[in-house]
Amino acid sequence: MDWIALGVVCALFLIQLYWYSRYLAAPARRMRKDKKAKAKGQEAEPQEWPGISVILAAHNECVNLSNYLQALLTQDYPTYEVIVVDDGSEDSTRDVVEQYMHRDPRLKMTFVPHEARVGSTKKLAITLAAKAAQYEYLLLTDADCVPESSSWIREMMKGFGDGQGAKDIVLGFSPYFEDRGHINRLVRFDTLFNGLHYLGAALCGHPYMGVGRNLAYRKRLFFESGGFSHLMTNKAGDDDLFVNHVATRSNTAVVLSRESYTWSTAKQTMKEWWQQKRRHLSVSPAYKTSTKWRLGVEPMTRGLFYAAVLLILVGYGWQLLKTGTIDWLNPGFLVPAVALGLFLLRWIIQTTIINVSARRMGLRRFSMMSVLWFDIALPLVNLWMLAVPLKKQYKW
Repeated sequence: MDWIALGVVCALFLIQLYWYSRYLAAPARRMRKDKKAKAKGQEAEPQEWPGISVILAAHNECVNLSNYLQALLTQDYPTYEVIVVDDGSEDSTRDVVEQYMHRDPRLKMTFVPHEARVGSTKKLAITLAAKAAQYEYLLLTDADCVPESSSWIREMMKGFGDGQGAKDIVLGFSPYFEDRGHINRLVRFDTLFNGLHYLGAALCGHPYMGVGRNLAYRKRLFFESGGFSHLMTNKAGDDDLFVNHVATRSNTAVVLSRESYTWSTAKQTMKEWWQQKRRHLSVSPAYKTSTKWRLGVEPMTRGLFYAAVLLILVGYGWQLLKTGTIDWLNPGFLVPAVALGLFLLRWIIQTTIINVSARRMGLRRFSMMSVLWFDIALPLVNLWMLAVPLKKQYKW
């Protein structure tokens, strides 16, 4: 039984090793490749820069718009417009946007009617903006996001390419600002891990989601696929569910340059993060079957790996208490030794991949203990959230 248990641990370790080295390490490999190409002057750029419409839906966002809207209007890009959709705001959101509109004709505004009765007014807001957009390319962000640089639009547009290899969807990355506190570390780790996961999957030919804080696609694709018409029953999912249903290996690109990021402030309390996390996870049952299977393999094998290693060590500890001595030459000692060694090796590989990726992305790295704690706690949190239904439905 000991050797069977060890065989199970070895098999689970190999699955985890494959997952980390193929998917989660893919963004770091891509960034290294892009850095070398840029150093050699081989970075590909479109032959022309077509017009693009930047879209953001705003619900009571007067403060964030006052702080961040200027960054969207000072982008180093020849032809673009910014469309703000007022989604039933009860503060001075409309007044703030109108003040900017007087100074910049590229800024436009529309609104979601207060009497609109739909499952998700944010999806309706984005649909209205897409219809009002005068350009073929749509770039989505949120009102509480600020671009890393004035080259944000330009960097995201590079992902579409041109000619025969042109893409329809571009996935970007959107980290959170660093702050003190355990909650901030938790949010930043969760965002980085999920980002490496969905970006790495897309780089490996299996795109399954994007984030609405930094996502671009063609207007033609949006309307030809039916937009959100088949997703309106879901409160959330204006980004990941849409990408999950329309993204393919051939029509999706990933942009990872630091200049392409959009930043936002993380939730400050556990309650706020908990609500945000639950809202995001609530749409996962609507993912395609292939996506759900692929997403389930990693956390399932991770949990089984931890459980199998723990059972082996507990079993050996129980035998040790009964005998009172350690027989270093006994083959039975090899089983817990190898299991513990694989556990440590996985921990080192995992921490290395995460921190190398964080360093290349310009983000703060995590200690080994933080990685271990979040690696154990977050899957349990996700499992509980998926198992217990929401008591309250949120529009956003």
